[in-house]
Amino acid sequence: MRIFGETLRALLSHWRQHPVQFFSVLTGLWLATSLLTGVQALNSQARESYARASQLIGGEPQASLSAIAGGTFPQQWFVDLRRAGWPVSPVLQGRLTLKDHEDQRLQLMGIEPVSLPSGSPVAGQALAIEQVVEFFTPPGSAWISPSTLQALGLREGERPSTVNGMRLPPLRVQTDMAPGVLLVDIGFAQQILGLPDQLSRLLLPKGFTAPLPDAFKGQLQYNSSAEENNLARLTESFHLNLNALGFLSFVVGLFIVHAAIGLALEQRRGLLRTMRACGVSARMMITCLAVELGGLALIGGVAGVISGYLLAGVLLPDVAASLRGLYGAEVAGQLNLSPLWWLGGIGLSLFGALLAGASSLWRASRLPLLALADPQAWHQAHARWLRRQGWVATLTLGIAGLALIFGDSLISGFVLMATLLIGAALALPVVLNVLLNVLLQRSRSVLGQWFLADCRQQLPALSLALMALLLALAANIGAGSMTAGFRQTFSDWLEQRLTAELYLNPQNPTQARELHSWLAQQPQLTAVLPNWQVSVQLQGWPADVFGVINHPTYRQHWPLLEALGDKPWDQLATDDAVMLSEQLARRLKVGLGDHLAISTPNGPWSPRIVGIYADYGNPKGHVLVNINHLLRGWPQLTPNRFNLRIEPALIAPFLQTLQARFDLEDSRIVDQARLKGWSTQVFERTFAATAALNSLTLCVAGVALFISLLTQSQSRLGQLAPLWVLGVTRRQLMLLNLGQTWLLAVLTLVLALPLGIALAWCLDTVINVQAFGWRLPLRVFPLQLLQLMGLAWMATLLASAWPLYALYRTQPADLLRTFAHED
Repeated sequence: MRIFGETLRALLSHWRQHPVQFFSVLTGLWLATSLLTGVQALNSQARESYARASQLIGGEPQASLSAIAGGTFPQQWFVDLRRAGWPVSPVLQGRLTLKDHEDQRLQLMGIEPVSLPSGSPVAGQALAIEQVVEFFTPPGSAWISPSTLQALGLREGERPSTVNGMRLPPLRVQTDMAPGVLLVDIGFAQQILGLPDQLSRLLLPKGFTAPLPDAFKGQLQYNSSAEENNLARLTESFHLNLNALGFLSFVVGLFIVHAAIGLALEQRRGLLRTMRACGVSARMMITCLAVELGGLALIGGVAGVISGYLLAGVLLPDVAASLRGLYGAEVAGQLNLSPLWWLGGIGLSLFGALLAGASSLWRASRLPLLALADPQAWHQAHARWLRRQGWVATLTLGIAGLALIFGDSLISGFVLMATLLIGAALALPVVLNVLLNVLLQRSRSVLGQWFLADCRQQLPALSLALMALLLALAANIGAGSMTAGFRQTFSDWLEQRLTAELYLNPQNPTQARELHSWLAQQPQLTAVLPNWQVSVQLQGWPADVFGVINHPTYRQHWPLLEALGDKPWDQLATDDAVMLSEQLARRLKVGLGDHLAISTPNGPWSPRIVGIYADYGNPKGHVLVNINHLLRGWPQLTPNRFNLRIEPALIAPFLQTLQARFDLEDSRIVDQARLKGWSTQVFERTFAATAALNSLTLCVAGVALFISLLTQSQSRLGQLAPLWVLGVTRRQLMLLNLGQTWLLAVLTLVLALPLGIALAWCLDTVINVQAFGWRLPLRVFPLQLLQLMGLAWMATLLASAWPLYALYRTQPADLLRTFAHED
């Protein structure tokens, strides 16, 4: 133990003499752990919210009955089923907005605790008889989660009002409540939502199976518990993309650690020789180095986990808004993480430090004793390592090719991206070495030859930083191109699809029938386009079937990606045919001319597919059919939405007449501009977290380059001193150093361009297809690339500024001192 202690003390003395390297190792571990644990915190919070939402009633996802046409249905159906012996329990759900909180929409859920199966937990607890009585006895109780109460700025016991003037029951905090949800008795919910004697669904107890009574066939549909828990599956791709960005940042951060540890071992070769000569065994030496590395990883891991928690807190609002807009998922606005997450973050730091330092420890253990004292031994070892690295890069890129050719899943898509990035990063030092060697052979100037030769000599110390810069820049180019291309494609698609000036959503089937008759008589409307909708399951995937009338608007404004024949819309109107969204076609693996199997209350239905269209941003399947064919399977359907074409100047008087006749809520009347604005806002918030992580990754790469330049600045004096002796001024030395850094950076940036575009192609045509089901056209934006190149150049300049300033301030005596120990 005494030998161990003295050896460890001697190794640790290096960090006192080189505090910048100590800072670089801690910074790399801190940044790597921070970004990855931050992403893990976001995903963990979201999944916990999904679990609470799906287990709010009964402690597990519940099977249920819902209206085939969607929306609400009469409460009398619940009474009739109970009399028929069905142990159903009613639920009413709807959206509401509180007064003075118009920017936050909450979900109100009304239940009847008396009819719930005996012992069923609600929000994680079994209801006592006193709670049941309090629940439905005026003024009742409104259960709310602590995070939602805090986000609203309210206090327990308050009775806030909705924008329609309805007061809620007193708020009661329940720890296991799902975020963004208010739970009340169903009688209060019907009053607050303005839906008297209406229900949303009927819960069924676990294990209950019975044929649906004939009176309800064609009106109610059975939803299994697995179907009620679709949210986690639908959002899986979103979280997987966040994980990929976090992992990329983790890898880039580890490059900093790897570079700093390698440089520290190289600078301590004299110390290692001395300790080995004094009798310290190679095993003891490696053990002490590993313990040293573990201590650094522990410090960096603790700092990284704390920073990751803070980062997740900053990004959580954007991620929650994205999940709410894309999937209707409510995620708690505050982090609530388990101790395992904190311990896992520290474990990630230890694992990352082991990965980053393993190769350097292996190289140190394999070099012979005398080679430790030889300054060229490390460079010779690096040359051999570089050759092996070239072969590994070739093998990795070969795996990427195999994943591209034979892969057909999201995992294979990420394998393609990972191996492409890793292979390109490993190949970068090899390619730079070859390019510099070619330039060196063509150079005729003595100073130019030194300039290029010295660039090659710097590669071992700078290669990892340049690899990090390559990865970060390629990721930014790829993600930026994909995001900008998606934005343009999405905007064009919205302009084509959202053609109606007004969209009306009736409250119930009775109102839908009245609206249908009344709208047909309004002369100011140039077109009334009613939509019928029914929810189905197609090979286990949730999908919505929409019935539309035969109208020229669809031909003019509904672009098709693929069509069967020249007149697909005529086929849709007259033949037994359907059109479906691109993502649904990919999931079901069907194409034009195939028949789509759909179960209806009147038996199986197999229409032919005549068109495939884009439906960006919709996690569910989308099927389009002529209403005459849809009503054959579901004859009781009523329109659930009306798309109205009207001159903009006539909208205001029309709405006054409409409100006077039907008293529709404002939320059920949406104009085109507001719908487009909401869709665009959802899009921007969706990619806000992605853009933030990309920017952080580029910052990490800049830090890696800065630390590498700073840590080698002192060791570079031995190469610069001879030039100074020959008459090169310090200002010229500074410019030469800047030119070398910029040469390596420019070569890296040039190589990053095709890699980034290839990454964008992978995102558009592989990852998006496997994750979301739609394929985006590859769009390259030159101005965006130039802006990103400028940012990378600026990062390179900032990274080299302090080392160059330190060189400029170096005194002649310091340069002369480099010759003091020459033999």
